[in-house]
Amino acid sequence: RVIEMAQEKGLSQIAFTYNEPIISLEYVRDVALLAKAEGMQSVAVTAGYINAGAREEFFSFFDAANIDLKAFSNKFYSKLCGIELEAILDTIQYVKQETNVWLELTNLIIPGFNDDEQKIRHMCEWIVENLGEDVPLHFSGFHPAYQMKNVPATSLEMLKMAKKIAREVGMNYIYLGNVSSKHGGDTYCPSCGKLLIERDWYRLEAYYLDKDGHCSFCNHKIAGRF
Repeated sequence: RVIEMAQEKGLSQIAFTYNEPIISLEYVRDVALLAKAEGMQSVAVTAGYINAGAREEFFSFFDAANIDLKAFSNKFYSKLCGIELEAILDTIQYVKQETNVWLELTNLIIPGFNDDEQKIRHMCEWIVENLGEDVPLHFSGFHPAYQMKNVPATSLEMLKMAKKIAREVGMNYIYLGNVSSKHGGDTYCPSCGKLLIERDWYRLEAYYLDKDGHCSFCNHKIAGRF
C-alpha cells in the first residue's frame, strides 16, 4: 500500500522518517525492496544508533540517508540519549566510507545543551577531516515540546552563527531548518558562489543545475543526487 500511495501521487522516492526506521528493520526492508522493484528510491532519516552486525543489512536497502549528529559531546549523548557518541560516529563513517548511500547530517541545536561554539567548530572540523567538505550539514532549530518545554527555542542568530562556523571550517553545503530563514535552505556553487537551488520550505524556486548536476554558470560538479 505504501508503494501504491507513492505511485498515485507520482513520487519517485520514499523516506522512512519520524519513527526511527532502525527499530523496524524488517518492515523497512520489505517496503524498500518493493520500492526498488518499482524503480523508486528509499531514504532513511535516522539517529544512526545500530549494532555493527545489523548496520550492513540496514543501509543496503537505501539510496540516501540523513543521520542525526545530535551533538559533538559524549556528555550530551550520555545524559540525554543514554548512549555513547562514538557509536553514532562509527555509523556515519561506515555509511560514508563503505557504502554508496548518499549521506547528509542534521544537528538540532538546543539552547544550553549543545550550542557551545567551540564544540560546533570541533564537530564541523571532524566532518571535514573524516567525511569531506561536500557532506551537507543541516542546522535545525529546536522548539520547546514534551519533556523540554522549559528550554527556549533556538534563535535564528544562533543558527546563523553555526552556519558561519561551518563555512569558516570549509564546509560547502550548509543549511538552516525548522525556522523561517530567507536563503537558509539555498544551495550555492562552491566554485563561483552563484545561487543554484532556491528553496522556500518544501517548495523549489530557482534551479540552475544541468541534468547531470553541474553548475549552469561555471560547470562545477555539485555534490548530490539529481
